[in-house]
Amino acid sequence: METLLQWLSLHADNAHFIIFGLLVLTGFSLPISEELMLIATGVLASSVIPDNTIHLFLAGLLGCYFSDCVAYWLGRRMGVKLYNVKWLPFSLTEKRVAKMKWFYDNYGFLTLFVGRFIPFGVRNCIFMTAGIGKMHFGKFAASDAVGCLFFSTLIFALAYSFGKNYEIVSQVMHQSNLIIFALFLVGAIGVGMYFAFRKKTAPAEAEPS
Repeated sequence: METLLQWLSLHADNAHFIIFGLLVLTGFSLPISEELMLIATGVLASSVIPDNTIHLFLAGLLGCYFSDCVAYWLGRRMGVKLYNVKWLPFSLTEKRVAKMKWFYDNYGFLTLFVGRFIPFGVRNCIFMTAGIGKMHFGKFAASDAVGCLFFSTLIFALAYSFGKNYEIVSQVMHQSNLIIFALFLVGAIGVGMYFAFRKKTAPAEAEPS
């Protein structure tokens, strides 16, 4: 983090463009932490280049939002071909896509909102799944905008408030991410068990006479 801040400080005039570009690249599932980039925007705005506070905030917000749109359209355009892509940090399978579609059908906005907070590559795969399942883009864009605004503002505000004590924000975000990821896994396992139980107890189809 220290190295990132020093590098961005050396390029202060273009820091917001750099952050925006790096965040958009996360939509391709490159190993770039959105949380880290957003923390950097808040720290830079509070202690290094306060004159660029608005630009840095917008860079973080719009970078995250366009990143989600990139992930969605990758799923929409490539579809099931993504099942065989090895560089994705969280592999997509037909079963996982079916589970996520169930979440979308039943919880809609809440799925995208909660999904925005799930790290470790799960976030992007949730957005790609929305594309693979051909979720209406207008609905996706509107729902994700709300989640993205809340997510980006929260991290930026925390990082801005703590300023140079960004390690505290980073630690809190790491712990929160672990909790959310654990809850996601429990939910996914629960849905899997539900489908398995439903399939097991479903009455057999009547044999043709």
